[in-house]
Amino acid sequence: MEKNRVRLTICGVDYVLLSERSAAYMQELGNELNGHMLQLLKENGRVSATQAAVLCALEAMDAARESQAAAENLRARIQDYLEDAAQLKKEAELSRHEAELLHREIAELKRQLPGGQRPARH
Repeated sequence: MEKNRVRLTICGVDYVLLSERSAAYMQELGNELNGHMLQLLKENGRVSATQAAVLCALEAMDAARESQAAAENLRARIQDYLEDAAQLKKEAELSRHEAELLHREIAELKRQLPGGQRPARH
């Protein structure tokens, strides 16, 4: 895949990156990181740009882990649903087969009635 060359400015420092992602996407990430870092710097004057970058990285890693755990949880739930659906399908097939056998048995019993009479319904 072709790599895109992207120029980002984060906390006043220019970075040139090569990425398989689109330039617009990378610019969006850069703008988000820049805004977050500037907010951290504004809120705490003793935090350096490097410290703000480390804090942002830790937050991003935490969010990624939470997202990964949520995705794994969803995959497990989907697997459970698929297993339940497969079991229900087997049960439905068995019920259809039993119903078919009962219909045949009823038809045979009706044929065995004297004179082809039908039983009275109540």
